[in-house]
Amino acid sequence: MASYDIIKAAYATTAVRRDQYPEGSVPEVAFLGRSNVGKSSLINSLCNHRGLARVSGAPGKTQTINFYSFQAKRQLEDEPERHTYYAVDLPGYGFARTSKGNKEQWSAFICKYMENSQYLKLVCVLMDIRHAPMESDIDCYQWLLNLGLPIMVILTKSDKLSKGAVASQKALYKKTFGLRDEQI
Repeated sequence: MASYDIIKAAYATTAVRRDQYPEGSVPEVAFLGRSNVGKSSLINSLCNHRGLARVSGAPGKTQTINFYSFQAKRQLEDEPERHTYYAVDLPGYGFARTSKGNKEQWSAFICKYMENSQYLKLVCVLMDIRHAPMESDIDCYQWLLNLGLPIMVILTKSDKLSKGAVASQKALYKKTFGLRDEQI
């Protein structure tokens, strides 16, 4: 099976309310996880565009729902197949250097987006492999399951561990969340 290559990526819009979401029926892939887990960095890496999504060493840099338009292509036998979708960068949950009021506001608009977006096709939940799953990670995963959303768990920061530690942590995540190999 041929894989897709992202051939074009651009910032589309920022939103905190439904009326600010992009118009049209473009499929969306959302990136969710704790603050500073690497959501924006992953979006930049996927499209090979270092400065598309803003990144910071300080947790809580992303404070809105940011939509990025991705155009992807894969080569089939006869001709290329192209698709457009939105990569949706969401604020992190958990620790961030901001007020409790801001965290509650972020949580509210994230919940509304996840519960109401009719174009959301996949939620990529990023988790830091260096740590055991935290209660907030487990709660988030269960909430997404209850919403009936398709979920892919992405373990980040594996470059900071030995191969043995990565294997051990991956097994822990698979057991905790009941995941198969293709889900992680």
